[in-house]
Amino acid sequence: MFRLRGFTLIELLLVVAIIAVATAGVGFVLRDSSETQLERDAVRLAALLESARARSQASGVVVVWRSTATGFVFDGLPAGALAEGWLSPDVAAATPTLLVLGPEPITWPQKVQLVTSAPGQSAGTRSLEVRSDGVRPYSVQAVVQ
Repeated sequence: MFRLRGFTLIELLLVVAIIAVATAGVGFVLRDSSETQLERDAVRLAALLESARARSQASGVVVVWRSTATGFVFDGLPAGALAEGWLSPDVAAATPTLLVLGPEPITWPQKVQLVTSAPGQSAGTRSLEVRSDGVRPYSVQAVVQ
């Protein structure tokens, strides 16, 4: 005679449990590293600087970006016009910096260096620069030492 074979309930539950444990392990591996957080903040800052420069040129009002102890602010724009502050608490400007963003369409070269130091990281800090040559848009570049 012919006998039907299949999986028992215990076997199916065991496979589901193994998949759940593997998925949780992948979730821990994919957490944001300090490098990812720094890159995300640098790209965001480049976009915010370009937006502030465009608003300055459109309105004819001088807009100044300046770093603060807790992040950064845009002077010359209405409160809340652009986001202020870093996404990650580990990111900061390397030195106090002021960037004049307009209203002239061409400015002198400007840059701001962003650094991060992950808690417990013995290797020190990692840094990126957000810079513009005064004509082209702000872009993120690795720091050459």
